[in-house]
Parts: sequence; C-alpha cells; structure tokens
Amino acid sequence: MKKILLALLLLPSILLQAASISYEVSMPEPHTHYYNVKMDVKDHQKEYFDVQMPVWSPGSYLVREFAKGVEGLVATANDKTLKSEKINKNTWRIYTKESKNVVINYKVYAFELSVRTSFVDASHAYFNGTSMFMFIDELRNTPHNLTIIPFKDWKKVSTSLPKTSKEGFQYQAPDYDILVDSPVEIGNQETFDFTSAGVIHHVAMYGKGNYNIEKLKVDMAKITQACTDVFGENPNKEYTFIIHNLTRGSGGLEHLSSTTLEVNRWTYEGSAYKGFLSLVAHEYFHLWNVKRVRPIELGPFDYNNENYTSLLWVMEGFTSYYDELLLYRAGIYDEETIIRKFRGSINNIENQPGNKVQPVAHSSFDAWIKAYRPNENSYNTTISYYSKGSVVANMLDLMIINNSKGKKNLDDVMQYLYNEFYKKQDRGFTPAEMKTTLETVSGLKMDDFFANYINGTETFDYKTLFGYAGLTVETVVNKDPSLGISEANNKIRRVYRGSSAYLGGLNVNDEILAFDGFRVDGNIKEFIDAKKVGDEISLLISRDNIIQTIKFPLLEKGSTGYFLLNDSEKKNSVHQKWLSQK
Repeated sequence: MKKILLALLLLPSILLQAASISYEVSMPEPHTHYYNVKMDVKDHQKEYFDVQMPVWSPGSYLVREFAKGVEGLVATANDKTLKSEKINKNTWRIYTKESKNVVINYKVYAFELSVRTSFVDASHAYFNGTSMFMFIDELRNTPHNLTIIPFKDWKKVSTSLPKTSKEGFQYQAPDYDILVDSPVEIGNQETFDFTSAGVIHHVAMYGKGNYNIEKLKVDMAKITQACTDVFGENPNKEYTFIIHNLTRGSGGLEHLSSTTLEVNRWTYEGSAYKGFLSLVAHEYFHLWNVKRVRPIELGPFDYNNENYTSLLWVMEGFTSYYDELLLYRAGIYDEETIIRKFRGSINNIENQPGNKVQPVAHSSFDAWIKAYRPNENSYNTTISYYSKGSVVANMLDLMIINNSKGKKNLDDVMQYLYNEFYKKQDRGFTPAEMKTTLETVSGLKMDDFFANYINGTETFDYKTLFGYAGLTVETVVNKDPSLGISEANNKIRRVYRGSSAYLGGLNVNDEILAFDGFRVDGNIKEFIDAKKVGDEISLLISRDNIIQTIKFPLLEKGSTGYFLLNDSEKKNSVHQKWLSQK
C-alpha cells in the first residue's frame, strides 16, 4: 500500500516535468555579420506556443525593433519541420502539436556596434541579449541555459553569467531577464582583474588604445569603492566591465552585474581620461540606482512595448550628479574642479530654451518619443533628464544637508530607497513614494518643490541654495549681439527660440549666402561681431534653392552665465558635509 501511495505522489512530477530553454550561439562566418542561434525548448507540450523578440533594451528607452535582424526562422521536432508563422512584428507562432522537444533555428544580422545593440565582424563579436534571444512569455521565469561556440580563432568569452562547465563556454541564467541583462564579448580581448569593495571585477578590453592596465586597476578601484560607500554594501560578488576602444565612442549601458563602455581609443590621458572615469562611475552607480533601486514600472519588463516612467530624472539625473561627485570623493577631482562641474551643469540647462518648456518629469516620461529622437527644434522644446536631473540632485543635496544641520545628505535618500524598496519590499517605487522618501530624509515638505521644479519649470534660487554651503553665486547676462543660430558651412542647423533669427524668420536648412551685401564664406561670426545690438541686418539666403533677402534687427544674446565663487573662509558644516573626501 505504501509503495502504491508513493507511486501516486511521484506521478505528477513524472508527468509534469519542468520546461526548459537552452540557446546555442555561434558565428561561423563572422565577416558576414551573422549569428546563428539555436533555441531548444523541452517539455513545453502545447498545441502551439509563441516566441517573441524584444523591441527594446532596458536602460535605453527607445523601441529599436530587434526583430528586423532576424532571418530564416525554422522550427523542428523529431527532425521534422513544424509549421510556423509570423503573427505580428516581433512574434512567431510555432505549431508544435504537443511535441516534447522543439528546436528553433534562426539567424541574426548584427552590424551595429553600440552599447545597446549587437555586432560581429572578423575581429570580435559582442551582443546584448535583447537583440539576440527570443523568449516564450510563460517560461520567462524558468532557468535559461546558454552555450557559446566562438569562431575558430577566438579563445575568450567575457560575460557576467556564471559558467556551468569548466570546459567550453556554457552558462546559465536563473530567468530570461538575467539572461538578456548580461552582455557578452567574444574574441581575443585583453582581460585583467582587480578587487575593490570586496568584489572581484573583471575587465575585458577590445581594441587598441593608450590605456595603462596598472593605472586602471588603481583608479577603477577607487571609483567602485566610492560608489559602494554611498550605499554601505555591494550586492555583487563579481562584476564585469566590457570596454570597447573605438574611433568614436557611444557611452555606456548598465546591467545588473556588468556594464559595457564604448570610448575613443585615445581617451586614457588628460581630461579625456577623467571623462572616462566619470563614465565608469556613472555606469557602476547604476548597479544600485536603476538595476535595484528602480521605478516600479521598470521591472518586470514588458519587452513588447514602451515602459513609461516619470522618474528618469532620479535614475539618470541623480546618477549624473554622483558620477562627478564621486570622482571628487575618490580624490580624482579637486574642489575647484567639482565646483566648476556643478557650474557647468547649471549653465547647460539654464541657457537651453526647452528648460522653460518641458518639466523634468515630462522629459522622463517622453524619453521614448523625444529624448532618443531629437529634431531641429528639440533644443527649444525639451530638456535632458540627465542634465536637469543632476542639477535637481545637487539642489536636493544642499537642502537636505542644510535642514538636517549637516547630519544627512543625498546618500541617505539613496540608502533609504535601496533598503526599503529593494531589500525589504523587493519592488520598485512610485513617484509618490519618491516624494515621501525625500520628505522623510530631509524633514522638509516637498509639495512646492515637486510642483515648481519637477512638474514645473521654475528656476532654482541658486543664490540661497549654494549659500547654504558658503558659496556666492554671481550672474552675468551676455549683452553682445547674436544671430541665435547654429550652423555648419553657412547652412543653418538650429534656430534658437526668441533669438534674432527666430523672430526674424530664418529657418533650419536656410543657407546664408551674403551678409549686408558681402559674400559669406564660413565667417558669419565676424560680421556679427562688427555690429551693435539693434542694428538691422540684411541676409541673402537660399531656401529650397530659391534666393531671397531677409532683413531684421540684431538682438542681444541674452544668455546668463552663472559663476560659483568658493570662499575658503566660509566652509561651514553644510559645505563640509557636501564636499567631504572619505
């Protein structure tokens, strides 16, 4: 009887084996820019199931339509071809007829080398999982296995995924989200390790450059430690940097336990090197802020549609503030440099017309349709949640320090978000909870702050806020005459709202041929410098190859320069808390 009962108890587990998904990625002809992908689905016995290719990559808020790179999808079971059909732009339906094991083969064309996409050529291969791996929605939370078969001359694979075999390149992710959040570099890249904050950091360097590995070990360790100090702990045991040294860089993209950076190959000296270290700080800080401390909308992800949030000013803006501040804390910047950086951030946003049009919360929400798709008028109508958010973070830091009498700062906000929502509740937070967190830490009511500066476009009282830290703020208005355009080879690329050109009727794409009857040959500024505010000018232009004359008066430039004057005798407790080097 006991044997019968035991058999009955075991029966469901025998009949209902857990489904599993395995991928094999190869690139037998890398010069053709194609990957071969084999997707092996076991024990998912249904009449049919759908496989989908993501349309975007988390961290980069633009629908990129990765399905456009897919070719030649064929599904088989027991060596027989199964019926499959594409039912929408990124979904294929596989009619499996209850087959136990289904194999799906497809190719991916990959010739866009950026931190968000995938690429393969004769020198190396790199991919982001969202542009490589299809998923089955109902199996997203099951383990996903990955085998990589490098091109015959390539010996190395760099990724944050844990290996499951000492031989070859086999890996496993606990679910689909982790799989596609773990970029992979394949080739003969130079690799090295360093340990910081109790974490082993692996670095993979593709491409020639003027980098010094021993110097990188020291400086990257300083930065990773400074980032960890903000939160008090590092959630990773290992972390991977993939760095592409190219003619032209494209920035970075964050992942849970890794990042990809793309920089100019000669960036490792002088001011450019400090810019590189700032990029390291930015993407490393994201392993907390975005990947764990996150808006509630950003996870679990919807890979088929836009994932809207009004909080990118926190995720990217706060990170942009810290990527400079932490270089100061790490001893890479001196105080004069960090204050100059803060000044630059303010001048950047306050002299962009779009800053008075688009609130930073709206900038966050509309990232999908505006931030990554700028046009000739974007400068007049939008503001970056990176740059505006960094200034917001700076102002909040000073407000918190001042109101707490030097006991708390923005670090305490980040720690609260990390401990309360990530560690304790294991979820993201809402805009209301972000506001409540700021109020809890600062002791200030934030109703007016959010209404005026987050959901509104008012200008901060910089004199008062920097005055908390003993800094004097001076402003200078530029009263020189200005045309109010940006141009290249006398062709107008941008017309600034409210400027002489804007009010006078010049358009983007107009070509300026003559100024007051004299031929213009790349010297428009010389003509403007010879004029006074109020002078009427006459421009001969070509618009759609029609020659015409436009006349209007010159206005003053009107931009405001902000200067932060640091008096060493006024370094009060707020200043010391704000700019302390640990």
